[in-house]
Amino acid sequence: MSLLYAIALNCVFVTSQIMAEENGVVSYAGFQVWKIKPSSEGDQQFILDIIDSYELELWSKRRMARDPMDVKVPPRSQTKLKSKLAERKISYVVVISDLQTAIDNQKTKVNRIISNWKPAYDMDWISYHTLNDIYAFLTYLNTTYPKLVQLTNIGSSYEKRPLYVLRISNSSSAGTRPAIWIDGGIHAREWISPAVATYIIQQLVEVPANAKLLSNVDWYIMPVVNPDGYEYTHTKDRMWRKTRSVSSTSSCRGADPNRNFGYKWGGLGASTNPCDDTYRGTTAFSEPETLATSNFIMGKSSQIKLYLTLHSYGQFGLLPYGYDVVYPSDYNDVLALVNNAASRFVNYRYTVGNTAALLYAASGGSADWAKSIGIKYSYTFELPDRGTNAFTLPASEILPVCQDFFPALDVFATKVATCCGAVNSTTTVKPLTTARQLLDDQQPNLDPRPQLRNVLT
Repeated sequence: MSLLYAIALNCVFVTSQIMAEENGVVSYAGFQVWKIKPSSEGDQQFILDIIDSYELELWSKRRMARDPMDVKVPPRSQTKLKSKLAERKISYVVVISDLQTAIDNQKTKVNRIISNWKPAYDMDWISYHTLNDIYAFLTYLNTTYPKLVQLTNIGSSYEKRPLYVLRISNSSSAGTRPAIWIDGGIHAREWISPAVATYIIQQLVEVPANAKLLSNVDWYIMPVVNPDGYEYTHTKDRMWRKTRSVSSTSSCRGADPNRNFGYKWGGLGASTNPCDDTYRGTTAFSEPETLATSNFIMGKSSQIKLYLTLHSYGQFGLLPYGYDVVYPSDYNDVLALVNNAASRFVNYRYTVGNTAALLYAASGGSADWAKSIGIKYSYTFELPDRGTNAFTLPASEILPVCQDFFPALDVFATKVATCCGAVNSTTTVKPLTTARQLLDDQQPNLDPRPQLRNVLT
């Protein structure tokens, strides 16, 4: 494809995106998701070339050449893609025949068992909820359980929404016990992620049987790191992924928060194109959401011993590093713990291993950054499913996913409580020590190997 033709195609794509935003809700009627099955490295590269040429979106890929690849295919490209795959004798399966129908079905609520009991808040785990519902839930818990819950506004998003972190602790001396950090909603369209994070909160705060999880460990939970993007998926574009910041150099909005953290920022798997879903941002921590989150974690760096970030989809338990196939010196320790945790899953089987080795290189990720600042146990969990529903996991699956995942927290809490002991109360973190000030060795990786566009974790 000539450079001029490629530029023209990109302009058409960007213009249509802007028009869709101006005219209302984006429709995905006629869009499909194909699971394409290469049989060799040559097939895999052939598929990647087609994706690049036709402006398709790669939703899921693993490093092994024979592993299937999930691709979102617009109506205009379906006939061409079918022909191209037939020429090469590459098989595929249409896993979502109409993406808009899947989106509409995802919003269908599961019927609640009729009873006289009425919750004091609008949150439940039989439907997906808006940002307002989630924030009202956090506020309710903060007001109702003041001795157990502390709600902190750690900053503002680009569109001036609060960034909330909930601390759950039954300790009278804040900051003296080891802690676990959990976040969700880094990628806006991954709705199951905030759902699981809020379920964990509800279980820790309101279920007395789970009090043992609070006996020696504090919890910091941020259910929606990217509130602007999350709200946008509920009002305008269900498949939006990035933040909603405005660029001075492009009409395309937002950056990928999971390519914006300040460790190996700008390397493999992070795009320099503001219109790409994996756009890294103008600098590390250019997005107010990632900067505020990282600064808060830095301020608790002597206390937080385990970092857990929730994403979807694929059913993976991923370990650093993700910027390339590199293993930290304590990899076996970190692997043993996540294997133990994954053994608690009953209904959903997770594949566990190094991020870049299992999937692909992706630099600037939050879990890599957490590992780099000294949090030994740092994990990314890709929640269900494996691609049948992709980002449109039905509401009927929320509670089963949450209930299956929660027992793993006992493994994590037990390890943190026994391995890390009490936090030295005399240890302080200088208030001016921020994530940006710690940036060293963060120049863009100029590795000449080709970067994959639109590979989305």
